[in-house]
Amino acid sequence: MTVAIKRRSLVAIGVLVLLGGVVALSTWYDKLRVQPRTTEKSVTVHVTNGGDRGPGTLREALFIVAGATAPTTIALDIPAIKLETALPALVNGRGIRLVGQPSKTQIDAQSLESGPVLDVSGPNTSVEGVTVTRCPAAAILVRAERFHLSGSTVDSCDVGVEVAENAGNILLESNQFTKNRIGIRFAASGHSIVASNQFSQSKDAGLWAVRGTLDSHDAVIGIHDNKFTEDTTGLIVGNIPVVVERNDFINMHESAVHIVGAGAVIRGNQINGGASMGIVAENASGAVIEDNELEGLTAYGVMVRGSSDTLVRSNRLHNCGYGLAFVLGDLHKVSTAVDNTIIAAKFNGIDVIGDSPILRGNQVLRAHAYALHVEDFQPPSGQKVRSQPFLDKNNFGDSPVDKNTAAATAPAQRSEH
Repeated sequence: MTVAIKRRSLVAIGVLVLLGGVVALSTWYDKLRVQPRTTEKSVTVHVTNGGDRGPGTLREALFIVAGATAPTTIALDIPAIKLETALPALVNGRGIRLVGQPSKTQIDAQSLESGPVLDVSGPNTSVEGVTVTRCPAAAILVRAERFHLSGSTVDSCDVGVEVAENAGNILLESNQFTKNRIGIRFAASGHSIVASNQFSQSKDAGLWAVRGTLDSHDAVIGIHDNKFTEDTTGLIVGNIPVVVERNDFINMHESAVHIVGAGAVIRGNQINGGASMGIVAENASGAVIEDNELEGLTAYGVMVRGSSDTLVRSNRLHNCGYGLAFVLGDLHKVSTAVDNTIIAAKFNGIDVIGDSPILRGNQVLRAHAYALHVEDFQPPSGQKVRSQPFLDKNNFGDSPVDKNTAAATAPAQRSEH
């Protein structure tokens, strides 16, 4: 034990003051030991041992870079690492770059009992070319500023990347998240970007960004150009400002996007197939759902339920079970659907139940049931909630309108049949 500590200390000193004595160590020591290489501006530490601890391991490298006074790179020169106990945090005041092999270095965390695999506690940290598998908690916990994850895979973990409330300026790009409970989870906002990632078979959600209340000073999380396939839900967002643009959702099981609070803009996404709803706004406030294309969904394309001031605009829905639905909204802050096109709904084009939205300039063509269906909501006990939508310049083509709709709609309204 005394000899090992002495050797570790010698190498650490060699990193900081460029001692040449490292090259004189024995042959076996050179092969297994983490070998630091320094310049005036940076330190590079090579990981050559895939074990949990000892010379040449990732654990040893993290201890070395924590004490370095320059920016550091940890080069994983091996194809696989098997962990048995928690690693020390990634922390260095000048920044750490953790780099796997071109074919990705795999970190197997199955033996860990709890805690994150990589605990990012220092700013200016990046991870690339790494695969983290079978972790009981988070693969990566981020609790510092300016973290970058790229070209990596997280598979079969509880949470892929957990972004703590005090973290910000996070960039997650070109990664794969597969068979996790949640791919990425944000506790707050902070000028972060999630781009060009692939999510598949997430048990709860590909991405989760929810908290209790919205802070008007929050920065926006940009979520764009990602692909979601066969997830239970693609995104669950609420009370964290997000702009969700140009993403592809394929065969979601429950919904592509579920909005549960304020601060969401869902724009320009493609949603295709699945026994699910497309976009659900539930108890949402001020949400914007616009210019999305939804095709082949079994249930509703867009469902607005218990919400206020939600704008559904210029969306294109075709061959879905139902088009739009407005259910039990805020009568004082009504939601609006304008300039949407719904083609070949298998049942109703627009359903209004216990709500009074503004419906303006929408087209419902070739609905198999009703173009517009309006009904009051009668709870098992309590007062009936009337439906009285405002209709203006909608085009329902040759599709029938429910015979109760004319009596239910507000006066002085116009629609084209």
